[in-house]
Amino acid sequence: MKVLTINPGSTSTKIAVFDNNAPVFETVLRHGAGELAACDTLDKDLWFRRGLIEDALKTHSVDGSELAAVIGRGGLMRPLEGGVYKVNAAMLDDLRSLKYGDHASNLGAFLAKAIAEPLNIPAFIADPVVVDELQPMARLSGYPEIPRVSIFHALNQRAVSKRYAASIGKNYEDMNLIVAHMGGGVSVGAHNKGRIIDVNNGLDGEGPYSAERCGSLPMSGLVRYVCAHRSDSPEAIIKRLIKTGGLMGYLGTNDGREISKKAEAGDEWFRLVYEGMAYQIAKEIGACAAVLKGEVDSIILTGGFAYDELLTGWIIERVSFIAPVIVMPGEDELIALAEAALRVLNGQEEAKTY
Repeated sequence: MKVLTINPGSTSTKIAVFDNNAPVFETVLRHGAGELAACDTLDKDLWFRRGLIEDALKTHSVDGSELAAVIGRGGLMRPLEGGVYKVNAAMLDDLRSLKYGDHASNLGAFLAKAIAEPLNIPAFIADPVVVDELQPMARLSGYPEIPRVSIFHALNQRAVSKRYAASIGKNYEDMNLIVAHMGGGVSVGAHNKGRIIDVNNGLDGEGPYSAERCGSLPMSGLVRYVCAHRSDSPEAIIKRLIKTGGLMGYLGTNDGREISKKAEAGDEWFRLVYEGMAYQIAKEIGACAAVLKGEVDSIILTGGFAYDELLTGWIIERVSFIAPVIVMPGEDELIALAEAALRVLNGQEEAKTY
């Protein structure tokens, strides 16, 4: 069964076709600034990207009649339970309204539907960033007007968890796992028998600092900072904290390879800041161990920074007493989408209705 997977970004659209789990082709369709400027409405952007995707299918000799399903990256919609969802009118209405946020990933459902509908095959999304399975007490922040919110790398966290469980002959739904996704942002989730009952909101600045994001900050210091920059808009301040914080703020670069090389070569400041990120990730893993009451089967380190043995080594030193640590680097969003669609097509999982 061939599945087309689509992951739209702000300057590109990543697509791939898989025949079961085997890749047929994978490519990145890059979009110039002028091209995107001309796509000043959602519909224009949709038809522009759809045309490029259909051209790519022809280039790689994939006929639409060969496809069993199309699955897109899930966008910003209402909070929902994890899993695979059929693209329907209610979902598209919410995405089009932008009431939950504006992001290129919102196009994933539209593109899947636009390509699948003429072929009379299903269109899906899976585990968008808004997956919310928090247990009630995890929503309490300490201040009633500011509840904790679940936004994280749900697609990759769930995919690596299922992949790992299958590799050792177990069901993900029977395990307690802690998964640390380490990329531009860091999210660490407590997976309890198939549900992610607590996770830091890396997008909004909770938890460890990361390549670009500041992570949790001392409250009084943050309030004073905002007051000192009251002439700036809230959006400008938030952008500064999530784009020029973390490694970028301390070191002037978010390139993990460069930072790791300098740390290993003896640059004490680079080593301190880089190990500081590992230290904070390890603390977050420890917090998730408390959420799971110490009943942890394994800890998984994933995301782009999981390729760096220096960083993962520091984390493993601090958390290996909790449970075995498994390193599964990369994000692999396209194969994660394909695996999700195949679970539905093979009857292993039922697609949910939005």
